[in-house]
Amino acid sequence: MEPVKFSELKEGMKGTYSKKITQEDVDAFIKICDDVNPIHVSEEFAAKTPLKTKIVHGILTSSLISNVVGTKIPGPGSIWLDQNLKFLKPVYINDEITATSEILAKLDRQQVMVRTTCTNQDGEIVIEGTGLHKMLNP
Repeated sequence: MEPVKFSELKEGMKGTYSKKITQEDVDAFIKICDDVNPIHVSEEFAAKTPLKTKIVHGILTSSLISNVVGTKIPGPGSIWLDQNLKFLKPVYINDEITATSEILAKLDRQQVMVRTTCTNQDGEIVIEGTGLHKMLNP
């Protein structure tokens, strides 16, 4: 992968990445971070909640944003400076999630403001936010 130059980026450019989140993905995430909150691991527990079934970790879902900003827009050669996220809807096992990054503005010091979203297979926004990225190449 070649690094993207700040000069090549334009407002409105978008990138996307899609992935079906499986039980295997959730299990791997749990092995990494040890988050065994029963809402993620126990159908019996989840059945007693308003959600009625287990949900995927919000941070696991939001990690798909890392793929799109690191490989698409703004792309290789960008580093994260700031990110805010709003978790709007739960994500369930086997949901197809599409992460999107759109350049909102090019700023001083080779920085880029992006809008980030994750949508499910029904087109519902499950996560939204904005991020600030520094481009390492002019």
